[in-house]
This record gives sequence, structure tokens and C-alpha cells, in this order.
Amino acid sequence: MKMKSHLITGASIAAIALCAPFTTFAAEKKSESTTASASPTASVTKGERPFPYHGMISSVDQTAKTFSIASKEASRVFKITDKTLITKAGGPATMADITEKEEVRGSYWKNADGSCEAKAVKIGPKAVSDGSKKSKSSAAASASPSPSASAKP
Repeated sequence: MKMKSHLITGASIAAIALCAPFTTFAAEKKSESTTASASPTASVTKGERPFPYHGMISSVDQTAKTFSIASKEASRVFKITDKTLITKAGGPATMADITEKEEVRGSYWKNADGSCEAKAVKIGPKAVSDGSKKSKSSAAASASPSPSASAKP
């Protein structure tokens, strides 16, 4: 009985000793995130993931560096910044490449004032990968035996 109580006590102390560094690490990580929100970009809620969007561009303002996507409910305006990654057909693009009546998708941050800051802008329709079709057809071809191989005596 005495042996079991020593074993339980030792296991409890070991568990506490192993968990203590993790709780201090979590507290440090939380304090870093609160100090990061005091930065000049505090108007953007960086603690959350960016929101996805897709649609047809209804208007573009090159001077204000904004574009909007109209939907049935409302129109959303996205602001382009220096940090925004813009691509077209898989390659780099600029604000000048964003035009009306073109399909667009990407992600954005919601600012504290309610405005939307584009994180990524992908111009053009989503490309369908041909690699998956080719891999299925080549796998099917290799799985079936060739007639010449089975005809040999």
C-alpha cells in the first residue's frame, strides 16, 4: 500500500513538472498577441483568418485602389494595399490588370471600421487541373494487362 501511494505521488509531481512549461508558454504567446494589436495595423483584425470571396467585378476605381463585387444582398468594396498579392493566370499582376466584368476570387481582412482589405486577388476563372485526369487515365492503362504480354507462350 505504501508503495502505491509513493508511486501515485511521484507520478503526480512528474505530471505537474511537465505541464508547467506549457502553461507559461501559452501565457507568453497570449501576451505577444495583445502587444501585436497595438501596432499601426491594429485596425485590421489579424487574429482571425482572412475571409474568402469570389464573384464578378462590378466596378473598379484605379485612383482609390478599390474594386467592388455586387451580389443579390449588397455590394462589397475591397481595398488594395501594398501587401495585397495580385495574380492573373498564375502569374503576378498589378492593380491595372483588375477590370470590370471579370471573375475574381481571393481572401480579405475585415477592418475595425467595417471596410475590407484584400489580402489576395486572383483574376480570371479558376483553372481545372489536367494532372488529375491524366493520372487516372495512366493508372487505368497500367492496371490492365497488354494483349501482347498475355499472348506470349
